[in-house]
Amino acid sequence: MDRNNSPSPDVVTLSMINEKFRSSAEFKAWRAQDISLRLSIIRELRHRIAADAERLVRSLETRPGRHAAESVSAEILPLAEACRFLEREAAGLLAPRRLGRRGRPVWLFGVEAEVRRDPIGTVLIVGPSNYPLLLPGVQAVQALAAGNRVLVKPAPGCGAPMVLLGEWLEEAGLPPGLFQVLDESAGAVGEAIAAGIDKLVLTGSADTGRAVAERLARHLVPSTMELSGNDAVFVLPGADADQVARALAFGLRLNGSATCIAPRRVFVPHGMAAGLEAALVRQVATIPPVPVSLPVRRRLAALAHDAMAEGARALGTVPEDEAPAMTPLILADARPGMALLREDIFAPVLSLVPVRDIEEALDAATRSPYALGASVFGPVAQARELAGRIDAGTVTINDLIVPTADPRLPFGGRHASGWGVTRGAEGLLEMTQVKTVSVRTGRLRPHFDAPREGDDALMLAALRLFHGGPGTRTEALRRMVLAVRGRSRN
Repeated sequence: MDRNNSPSPDVVTLSMINEKFRSSAEFKAWRAQDISLRLSIIRELRHRIAADAERLVRSLETRPGRHAAESVSAEILPLAEACRFLEREAAGLLAPRRLGRRGRPVWLFGVEAEVRRDPIGTVLIVGPSNYPLLLPGVQAVQALAAGNRVLVKPAPGCGAPMVLLGEWLEEAGLPPGLFQVLDESAGAVGEAIAAGIDKLVLTGSADTGRAVAERLARHLVPSTMELSGNDAVFVLPGADADQVARALAFGLRLNGSATCIAPRRVFVPHGMAAGLEAALVRQVATIPPVPVSLPVRRRLAALAHDAMAEGARALGTVPEDEAPAMTPLILADARPGMALLREDIFAPVLSLVPVRDIEEALDAATRSPYALGASVFGPVAQARELAGRIDAGTVTINDLIVPTADPRLPFGGRHASGWGVTRGAEGLLEMTQVKTVSVRTGRLRPHFDAPREGDDALMLAALRLFHGGPGTRTEALRRMVLAVRGRSRN
């Protein structure tokens, strides 16, 4: 909706509903409710997920090229684990944190302080099409656990699992109106922002993130955004080439390779490149074709042909317009400057980039604007050291993708891959806003008095006494004593 135009009837209606709900007794009661009651609803939801998982599997059948087992392992089970994480940890994480005397400035004697976590209000969650249950589902239960109201805008054709989740939440005791599934159209996001939200959590492409961020900026609405990826894989000397090839094949196969942290750029030492290439060709030979949309196939074909013109070798078939599905495509002898290595492609494609050493690999990895995830394969000690140098939001060692489903871990990217995190303790806290409360005890309030002659000397002496370097404190203490005596005489 353009700000210069009159709002549409839908926006006006949603705005009125939002305003009415914000002031409703139900919403106020939800925000003020003891967290144990909120977590009991999440516990009931988890039990329902386990009991009726088959219904969730059926609601995910629109995901092209996915086996039912993948829906259970990649979406349903991790969502249940995320619920259990909240049941165990949310109360402690959201509890007021009282600050003791340690670290309190001396001049704040008598002040007690605490940090509280308040609900934000209404959180709009914009879900993706590749994991339409897990990603918005975890974000929704975290927002609810923190005491927020949740609006979910599913990707087109992906609303069924969210509708089912909403039904189960209400059956578990969630008051009506606290979880709402919006229209699947792109315009629903703009309408919800215009109607009034307090935070947006988006999982999508970098282009979508830019467009939504511009709209949010006009309303001063904060956001958490998980955006595009073009994940790097670093192969160290000593890595098992067959194991690396199995891992890469898994990344190309899982969810049709439509995973934001699927492997795309593999940096491998020159001496290991041929062996890894041969092992990878054997592994991907058994992966069946997966449906890929025509726009993505055309974009990938253009990038692959450009890479081949620059010296890359295609191991596999470059997708064509006539074939609605594609088998994995590997580009060997790729170079960091190729456009394919700087784009986000949701298709089973992988580029092998031979490098002299790890320094060249790290430099090559920075050529991409995306920094969502990365993986390292090789001896653990060297891999850990390298992980500390990689510019990415999440790094896995001797594995990829699966460890990030740990509900204790936050997940988020850097640079063009977004900002903020979801999941884990940090993701839960992002669903809150900070409030500090300070209480002055006793009756002494010297700062209420107007400044007197000599106060500046007293404060400067105190500054040097508490913060001066070696050799300055004795003189600072002498000056403080003199300042106190002078102030008393005055």
